[in-house]
Amino acid sequence: MDPTTQAFLAAIIGAVVAGGAVLAWHFSDREQQHRVITEEPVVPPAVGTVLSVLRSSAVVVDRADTVLKASAPAYALGLVRGTRLVSEELATLVQQVRRDGQIRETELVMTRPGAPVRHVTARVAPLSSRLVLALVEDRTRERRVEAVRRDFVANVSHELKTPVGAVHLLSEAITEAADDPEAVKRFASRLITESDRLAQLVQQIIELSRLQADDPLETPGPVDLDEVLAVAVDTSAIDAESRHIDIHIEGPSGLQVLGNTEQVTAAVANLVANAVTYSEPDATVSVTTRTTADSVEISVVDQGIGIPAEEIDRIFERFYRVDPARHRSTGGTGLGLSIVKHVAATHGGEVRVWSVEGQGSTFTLTLPRYFGAESRQEESQ
Repeated sequence: MDPTTQAFLAAIIGAVVAGGAVLAWHFSDREQQHRVITEEPVVPPAVGTVLSVLRSSAVVVDRADTVLKASAPAYALGLVRGTRLVSEELATLVQQVRRDGQIRETELVMTRPGAPVRHVTARVAPLSSRLVLALVEDRTRERRVEAVRRDFVANVSHELKTPVGAVHLLSEAITEAADDPEAVKRFASRLITESDRLAQLVQQIIELSRLQADDPLETPGPVDLDEVLAVAVDTSAIDAESRHIDIHIEGPSGLQVLGNTEQVTAAVANLVANAVTYSEPDATVSVTTRTTADSVEISVVDQGIGIPAEEIDRIFERFYRVDPARHRSTGGTGLGLSIVKHVAATHGGEVRVWSVEGQGSTFTLTLPRYFGAESRQEESQ
């Protein structure tokens, strides 16, 4: 073969080899790109470990808005359904963070059919170029506490304003009627009534604050119910006598409950005071005790105005009154039953109410029974 032919064949072979190499490189490159595109993002093991023990709601989302990993609270809160975020607002926030890589934080209101409204705070941050992490904290309880606190302050301000204003006006009236002994006597009597209301309101506010400070009960001990009932009845004795209301105590003596003597006394005294306040003259109020296997029930029965069925669920709210128009004459503060409910809760008990409008009411306070060493020994024999 002459040199010219050999050179020509070498050129052809070189072109074929070069073309094959180029095709192979293109094929390899396309395969690699395809593998990079179709490869599923992997949640870093450390992130997965943290999410498995996290108490907060946390969700990891990929570039297709698919939930790759979520903590148990996230499912419980209803953030995730299947592999998708339920909240459109949260999904939009995730997309914005993925676009620009900026951490964002916002407050959201979550609503689901048949479920209560939830107030949450969401903090969304990028984990990588393809993964986004959303941390969501349920703030519903905090919002509710804030609302209760605001209402409490507003109600206290309103309730204090009434007797304080009355005391001021009556003081002015007494000054102007200095030459009229009968008017002075009348205004002074009203002044004493309003100051008593004011003192009672302040005392119950202090009492409620002290109860909250003792929540939960740190050092419960034996509480003598005979002594508690005697003090509770004696507290309302003057009011009951003035309206010819008889207060009867029934049930076994010598019972003890586990708790705080001052708190239990305050709760029972408020129940007895309510019964006397809302009973008609010449009525009877009964205070009955009975035991169960591990608790003691204290029932206060009155023959008063009763409570409408639609109002029963609200009577333990602070400052709530079934008959707002009547509280001025009765001197009620609307805090008594709140104190009873709080005492029951801190003692691990409960308070129940049965009532028929126009016939009367029965309030039953259940508290854990105290078993001393002697009582346990007797029961074991």
